[in-house]
Amino acid sequence: MSAAAVWARLVGRVPWLGWVGRWGVSLCSLALGVLTLFVFRRGLPHVGWIVGYLLLLWALFTLMTELRASFEQGGRRLVLTASDYAIQTLYHNLLLFVLPAYYASATLSSPNALFVAGVAAAALVTAVDPWYRRLVHPRPWLSDLLLGFSMFAALNVALGLVGVRPILALEGSSILAVVALTPAFRRHGGVGWKRAHVRAAILAVAAAVLVWYGRALIPPAPLFLARAVAARTVTMMEPVDIVERGRVSADTVAAWGELAAYTAVYAPSGLRQPIQHIWRRDGELLAVIPLPTPVQGGRAEGFRTHSRRRDLRPPLAGRYTVDVVTASGQLIGRLKFTVTP
Repeated sequence: MSAAAVWARLVGRVPWLGWVGRWGVSLCSLALGVLTLFVFRRGLPHVGWIVGYLLLLWALFTLMTELRASFEQGGRRLVLTASDYAIQTLYHNLLLFVLPAYYASATLSSPNALFVAGVAAAALVTAVDPWYRRLVHPRPWLSDLLLGFSMFAALNVALGLVGVRPILALEGSSILAVVALTPAFRRHGGVGWKRAHVRAAILAVAAAVLVWYGRALIPPAPLFLARAVAARTVTMMEPVDIVERGRVSADTVAAWGELAAYTAVYAPSGLRQPIQHIWRRDGELLAVIPLPTPVQGGRAEGFRTHSRRRDLRPPLAGRYTVDVVTASGQLIGRLKFTVTP
């Protein structure tokens, strides 16, 4: 008697086992994901964890892509089911592992919040087994897309953590993620490795171009804004006369004669990233100020930076924003304050 027949007989006798079969893996995957999230927040060497997950996921994906047909012909359904569950769990844990980095780096009032929502949605789908089995499992192309997305998201964070600039990490991650899908290109077309590599190379170039034009939609993880305040000025790298509760009167600003945006940007040790401040009032561009010193990673409180506006002209009242962006245009964070009439 096959394993499937034995399981069906057990479910017939003990109905609640059916619920365990549908939701048990989901609960286990979610528990492992929460544990992974806890490990990330504890500050353990997560670069090694990310690389380990990536290598294990890619190796299992490659192995099953090559052997799935022979396993199906040999009736080894249990092996296939176990490998599918393992891949699903690796997807989930990997996505949940990098989610905090993207959440910290994203600005929820900007378009790059959509990428965070995408990572969270993919983590949720892979956590709930019935959803995954219904949406992803029957569609190999969607599974391949999920693999590419997961590897791209993870590599982008991992490269940043070892000191690679965000835009280089972004481009490198997109290329590596597509190259990792080479076994899938071979499977779909029934071609040899040489042609599969050619297809992967062409798509990798296309992915790099696409990511370049869509870079504003992706948070520059693991960079994030550790602190941001408006003030009268900045002395000895500390803000003076901080704008409390994000509101200051126009008369006060006129008496000051200047305004300063003070921002502390967290970056991993070894990373150097030029940034700029983009000032706006009520959505109208006021100034783009490249900061003279690049952000240098390694300081837990963030690398302190600031820009000043001395050319203040009436009307001063309005809603101000100061965007902190990388030299390539990725938004790190946004300072908001209001000058009242």
